[in-house]
Amino acid sequence: MAIEFTKYHGLGNDFILIDNRLNNSPLVSPEQTIQMCDRHFGIGADGVIFALLGTDNTDYTMRIFNSDGSEPQMCGNGVRCLARFITQLEGKEIPGKTYSIHTLAGVIPLRLEDEGQVRVEMGTPNLSANEIPTTLGNPNETVINQSLVVDGKPWLVTCVSMGNPHCVTFIENTSAIDLVVLGPQFEHNKMFPERVNTEFIEVVRPDYLKMLVWERGVGATLACGTGACASVVAGVLTGNCNRNCTVELPGGCLTIEWSEVDNKLYMTGPAQKVFTGKY
Repeated sequence: MAIEFTKYHGLGNDFILIDNRLNNSPLVSPEQTIQMCDRHFGIGADGVIFALLGTDNTDYTMRIFNSDGSEPQMCGNGVRCLARFITQLEGKEIPGKTYSIHTLAGVIPLRLEDEGQVRVEMGTPNLSANEIPTTLGNPNETVINQSLVVDGKPWLVTCVSMGNPHCVTFIENTSAIDLVVLGPQFEHNKMFPERVNTEFIEVVRPDYLKMLVWERGVGATLACGTGACASVVAGVLTGNCNRNCTVELPGGCLTIEWSEVDNKLYMTGPAQKVFTGKY
């Protein structure tokens, strides 16, 4: 069976988008998504995203599989790419138009902006250890600047769930981090029963962070929207940054706001179409 797809990326975090509105389940299996994401023998991507019909008064449903075949609850860069893909399916793009997207992490509202930007309401952060989940600290308490031994040394980490688990650590210089060595050790640390996404953050200014990310089920990526949100939350909780921040990732910058009014996080960033094809 031939499957039509469109490749999109959000700051280099790239995805294969598939129109799945005529089916109740994804068109391909997790094993097939691994083949599709292979950068030598497939299309090449960090994940495959399926656009399904909406449920519970939402416009669309998003299902995503990582390049290792696992299914995360949500993906910030991915949902921006889905928003632009929706405009392709509908045949028009109207700045200011809003959509509500059903995900495994809940309903995600978003708004199309000018010049290919998408503003996403990322929801409120979950901060208790059992919500992350992590066995660091007490289950019903926050994990802020707690010591975690990785690669034989202690790291001060702050844990945040944005519908998916994040472990954030603040460092002096991101260029000194060997992500390929450290990333898997954080991801598979026994303190995280469902594995974890890990962000290494350098504070340039209180309103500007530099971030390296190791994504659960993917590895090193050029950007991570939920990770950028989690990093700003961790930065505010530890006194490292403001509630409004530019987060610089290897693929470019995201604007993150953690609202004092409704406690929600708002992410604004680009999503670009790369090419279409048939697999």
